[in-house]
Amino acid sequence: MPTMFTTQFSISEQFAAVSGGSVVCAPNDISLIRVTGDDAATFLHSLLTNAVEDLGLGEARLAGMCSPKGRLQATMMMWRDNEGLLLQVPADIAPGLQKRLTMFKLRAKVMLSSADEVLRVFGTAGPDASKSLAAFGLELPASVWGVTHQPNGTVIRLPDAADRERYQVILAHEQASDAWKVLSATLLPVDTEVWNWLHVQSGIPRIVTATQEQFVPQMINFEVVGGVNFRKGCYPGQEVVARSQYRGTLKRRMFLGHVALEGLDVPAPGTELFSEADAGQPCGMVVNAAGAPDGGSHVLAELKLDTVDTLVHVGSATGPTLTLVAQPYALPVAES
Repeated sequence: MPTMFTTQFSISEQFAAVSGGSVVCAPNDISLIRVTGDDAATFLHSLLTNAVEDLGLGEARLAGMCSPKGRLQATMMMWRDNEGLLLQVPADIAPGLQKRLTMFKLRAKVMLSSADEVLRVFGTAGPDASKSLAAFGLELPASVWGVTHQPNGTVIRLPDAADRERYQVILAHEQASDAWKVLSATLLPVDTEVWNWLHVQSGIPRIVTATQEQFVPQMINFEVVGGVNFRKGCYPGQEVVARSQYRGTLKRRMFLGHVALEGLDVPAPGTELFSEADAGQPCGMVVNAAGAPDGGSHVLAELKLDTVDTLVHVGSATGPTLTLVAQPYALPVAES
């Protein structure tokens, strides 16, 4: 990442800002895949867990791509612009996902390419975020997942996190420097680690290399946050996902938790979790995690439902304790 898009503030100053003020970040762990062509929407509609054909210019959606066994290989945010469709995914899975999507092209009139050399993504959060974006001449979406397009950038209203409004801005590289100067004049620049803490607080899971093909969407609440459309028709793994939804076979969910030990390395995605009720076998897995403002880490943890009320340890049966905290959304009543 260019030096000008980094921060000179300490991590404690950054967390103080995100807890009590407003911040801007140029995250370095996401990638954009551009999908164009006459068949782009139909092509993606047949492969993803959410509807694409009716996706309008004014909205963004979450979606996933599953294996034939219904296990998530990727999660993404998608939206349209005047050139086609954009898929935002974790950077570590982007090349593999683009290659896999290309394998499905066959005779479809579709082109896939990385947009990372053309577009830059900024994230903003806090009470002053909307004012700063307006100061750069950007019109803001009226509701969560709303999208506005203008010559100097696209704005997406993300779900709130830690009681903070969040927006994402997508700009051409040649506009990024000017935007950063305006935004960082009133918003404190923060590192990707701090932005990821907000993302964990939102409760929206992201599949990375370590967790590919580990979860049916419902196991990580992906249908709860709007990433699955059960009426859109077939896609790879659709029968498994539908069966989990309608036959009551789901026995695992994702929860927000906190590991309290200061100085502890942030648990990596894919780290196994162990319950004292059955210490010999893993009871779940870390989906995503980030360092927390008050020390330790916040964790999105996939767990067996019958272990939620037990003592859960991270990494081993004697590892640090995971304490569950309030979720940012409600789970279906029958499974809460």
